[in-house]
Amino acid sequence: MDVRDYECDIQGIVNNANYLHYTEHTRHRFLHSLNVSFAQLHERGVDAVVARMQLKFKQSLRSDDEFISRMNIRKAGLRYVFEHDIYRAADEALCFHADVELVTLINGRLGASEDYDNAFRPVLEKEKELGILSD
Repeated sequence: MDVRDYECDIQGIVNNANYLHYTEHTRHRFLHSLNVSFAQLHERGVDAVVARMQLKFKQSLRSDDEFISRMNIRKAGLRYVFEHDIYRAADEALCFHADVELVTLINGRLGASEDYDNAFRPVLEKEKELGILSD
């Protein structure tokens, strides 16, 4: 992706809130790649919502910078933890890291989602095989 002028503040760097947009877009593209429809699940009363975020700003992105958004996922109880890293494409410098915890609400109540568990299972199993995460 690339940084657009309007995402920058008066200092000429990406405003901190825009990094959250980048990570959200990455998660949505991830869901899309798994053929998961956020809208269809919502219509059935299944909603994934952010419960907690831990953010680390490392280096600033600037207007017209291209960047790479990388993500891992792991399951921790009812939570799905997305580990996001954003790198400036020109030099692969780490600019931002976030741990984003999502939970699912089933008809408005906290609960386990079979839909999300089934969609994420192949990815979680593959990462476990590769030793990226431990359960």
